[in-house]
Amino acid sequence: MGMHLQGKVAAVTGAASGIGLATATAMVAAGARVVMVDRDEQLLARVCEQLGEAATPLVIDLLVPDNCATLLPGILAVAGQLDILHANAGCYVGGEFVDNDVAAIDRMLNLNINAVVRNVHDVLPHMIARGQGDIVVTGSVAGHFPVPWEPVYSASKWAINGFVQTVRRQVKHHGIRVGAVSPGPVSSALLADWPEENLRKAKASGSLIEPHDIADAVMYMLTRPRNVTIRDMIVLPSAFDM
Repeated sequence: MGMHLQGKVAAVTGAASGIGLATATAMVAAGARVVMVDRDEQLLARVCEQLGEAATPLVIDLLVPDNCATLLPGILAVAGQLDILHANAGCYVGGEFVDNDVAAIDRMLNLNINAVVRNVHDVLPHMIARGQGDIVVTGSVAGHFPVPWEPVYSASKWAINGFVQTVRRQVKHHGIRVGAVSPGPVSSALLADWPEENLRKAKASGSLIEPHDIADAVMYMLTRPRNVTIRDMIVLPSAFDM
């Protein structure tokens, strides 16, 4: 990957680990200045130090609605503009629905849906005014296929898939591209919440991919000519049975 993002400012939510960190790392390598958004202040400081001056930490807990409103002002304060938003932060609740904790469900829906909607809503006026921008949302294959062991998580990703595709159609005439990258199972902290039997089977069959595989997909989406939009990219482990 060359310096295809030279001069661009990107913001990545959930950037301190997993897909967010892998994407931020790839963006820095491609020449972007990356504002890394996460609620884990200590971890965020460590990874930004490792990535160097092109990575800037921005500590926000996106589960607090009022904090979401600080995203764009925080980015502009440290970087002056925003060209790319990777709305990646999310969490997972799986297993038998009747056994799910209601508070955990609320937390997941707020982070996976409400925070993403707020973040995109708040950055769009800035991008529209500049006549350009890219928004990539981390979805899931669960937003395309009814996965029986994760009914609420699937519902959150189906909602986001619908949101992404409709917003894309509203803003495409403003020079703004909107798309979703939809991974299958990724070896990340999210899998800690998987049902143990499903995780065991996935590991045994090689049905997991790595965060850098998703970062590669995001970078492909971002580096297409401006007349090309990758609307949705589903990235699956080759051995994943879905």
